[in-house]
Parts: sequence; structure tokens; C-alpha cells
Amino acid sequence: MSQVTQTARAAVMQRVAHLYNEAQQHFQRRFPLPEITYRRSGRNAGTAFLNQNRINLNGPLFTANQSAFLAEVVPHEVSHLLVWQLYGRVKPHGEQWQYVMETVFDTPATTTHQFDLAPLNISTYPYRCQCDVVQLSVRRHNKVLRGQRYVCRRCNTSLVACTSTATS
Repeated sequence: MSQVTQTARAAVMQRVAHLYNEAQQHFQRRFPLPEITYRRSGRNAGTAFLNQNRINLNGPLFTANQSAFLAEVVPHEVSHLLVWQLYGRVKPHGEQWQYVMETVFDTPATTTHQFDLAPLNISTYPYRCQCDVVQLSVRRHNKVLRGQRYVCRRCNTSLVACTSTATS
């Protein structure tokens, strides 16, 4: 597993401080800076823990994609914390979150990342539908073994296991 350097951590804190400064100027109020942690979190690039005022960044993904994290993931997670503090419980990627991302931070309000997951070395299981082969995570594969059914988003047919061996 990769280690996040002190220089990289400092860059994140500098970016967070800049974003909070922008938000404080925009909303004319102060917000407490969050704690930042770097733990693996499956395929998630980042996670905002609203009640803890904490952001977790996926260390290996961050190390492999530092510029994109600073430009996209950090504002994404900061926006979640700010929206929680401003509006309370609302839709996670709803209009308030989109407003903060696009208007306050001038950043596209995207909800998923396209990072190469190879640095995570996650085992997957191949499943086939009528149009393609998709890789399911260990968690989803185990759910299939317990009777859960997954359907392809494109062709709407059931996914069927190709083999019983995992790939990483």
C-alpha cells in the first residue's frame, strides 16, 4: 500500500483551506476546517463524514492521481461538509451540493470518478450479460452467491458468472 507523503498532505490541507476561504467569503460565515484522513475505502476516491467533520481520501488512489484529487475529489468532499453545515440533511448530490460545487468552487458537479483502480489491487469476478463482460467486486459476487440478482444497466439482462476465479 502506498504512503501519502507529507508534501502531498500539505497540498491537500492548502487546497482545503483555500476552498473554505472561498466558501466563507461567499456565504459570509465561518466554517470549521475538517480533519483529513487517508485510508483505503474500497473504490471510493473520497468520503465525507458529516457528523465528524472529516474527509477520508483513498490513500493509494490519491497517490496515483494527486492533481485530479486536488481539482475534483477534494472540492467534492468539502462541498458535502459545507452543505451539511449550511442546510442539514439534504440529497447528497442535490441542488445545494451542485450549487456549492459549480457556483462557489467553479468546479463541475460530477458524482463519480474514472480513476484507474489498478493501484488498489482489488479482486473482481467476471460476469456476462448480452452486451458485455463486467467485473463485480467480491462483495457483489458474494451477494450473487447468496441469491442477489444483478442486471446490466445497458441491456437490462441478468449478469451471469463467467468463471469462479477472481482476477486482480
